[in-house]
Formats: sequence, C-alpha cells, structure tokens
Amino acid sequence: MSELQENRQVENEAESASAADAGAKKKKGKEKEKKPLWREILEWVLTIVVALAIALPIRIFLFEPVRVDGHSMDDTLADGEVMFVSKTDYASFWLAMPWWSAEQKESARRFVIGGEPERFDVVICRYPNRGGTNFVKRVVGLPGDRVSILDGHLFVNGERYEEPYINDDYRTGSGYLYPEITVPEGCYFVMGDHRNNSNDSRYIGPITRDMIMGKVTRVLLPINKGRAVRNGLEQ
Repeated sequence: MSELQENRQVENEAESASAADAGAKKKKGKEKEKKPLWREILEWVLTIVVALAIALPIRIFLFEPVRVDGHSMDDTLADGEVMFVSKTDYASFWLAMPWWSAEQKESARRFVIGGEPERFDVVICRYPNRGGTNFVKRVVGLPGDRVSILDGHLFVNGERYEEPYINDDYRTGSGYLYPEITVPEGCYFVMGDHRNNSNDSRYIGPITRDMIMGKVTRVLLPINKGRAVRNGLEQ
C-alpha cells in the first residue's frame, strides 16, 4: 500500500470515528432532554389553563361565534350560518358551568355588561326556564313600549313599522295576531323575523335585560355568504 493510500485510509477512519462520536453525543443529548411524564402532563395542563384564561375574557367581554339553529330568523339569518356576536355594545354573563343542569344555569348569578339594546337590533338571548339555551331574535319593543300586531304588521306606540327585512310570506299565520302589550321596565319584547315559525315574546312574554347575551353584527360562515347584520332601521 502506498503512502498516499495509507494517509487516505487514516483520514477516512478519523472521519468515521468523528461521525460516530458526534452521533453518540447527539443521542446522549436527546436522552438527557427527554422529560418525565408528569412534567409533560403539567405543561399540557398549564397550556390549556393559559388558553382558557385568554379565551374566556374575550368571549365574555368582546365577541363569540354562534351558530344559527333553525328557521325563526329567515330570511335575515339562515339555518347553519355562523354569526359574529359582539359584546362591546351590550351583553350579559351568567356565572354558570357548562355541565350544570338547566335548573342550575337558570339560578346562576348574572352580570349585565355595557349599555342597552336598541329597537330592531338582532340579539342572542335566553328564555325563562330554558337554562343556557341561546336564541337569536330581533328586539321590537323597549321598556315602556306598547307593542301590537295587526293584519301582519307591527305597531309600536301606535306607529306602524314596515319592517323591510321580513318576507311578506311570513306576515300571516297561526297565532300571529297579538293584542297590545306594554313592555315592563327592565324588559324587552323580542320576535323572530319568520313570524310564522318563531317561539318568541308573543308566547313567552317580554324578557329581562340580563337574558340578552349580545348583539349580532355579522355572518361569518359560510365565507361566500358573509355579510353585515344591521339594525332593522338601517335596512
């Protein structure tokens, strides 16, 4: 074997040894970095707690997405659409846990946040004896208003409102005629835009302010149907 070949063999052996040493060190480092199971679990728990600590105030004080379930707000909102519910104008917060029964949620302590709903706002609300179930309706009567329906048209304090957001096919139907009622102080009269297919204040009566959870301002999903949801007077 020539001197040059011997030198190359020595160099190759040195490189192989160096690579082996590097691999061994890397493997050893990985073994040292491996965390105990309890630490991994603790880190996951802390991550979830931090995420909740960030998400909960956002949901209470800023906004939350809510899915439409049913046809009571046709044609303003369609079944299955996801709405953006703003909490910055006004909202309520119930100090209840998700796993509580309807009766427990009903008796939960409630906090009113922000201002007051305006006439013809679309809101997320709750009903008496329905626990934490959310409903989407339109505010048609404010505290002290006199509300009635005649020949398929809404009258508030003796003034008739055309309600351009309502499909004329939804203006008549069983249970639609309603005698005049005065909305009590601290309460609101809510109705669905599909007047023939809505369980609302015509049947359950006016709802208290702490049952109004937020204001619907946009449709988020489906993306191709995204749009603003305006106050009825802005149509």
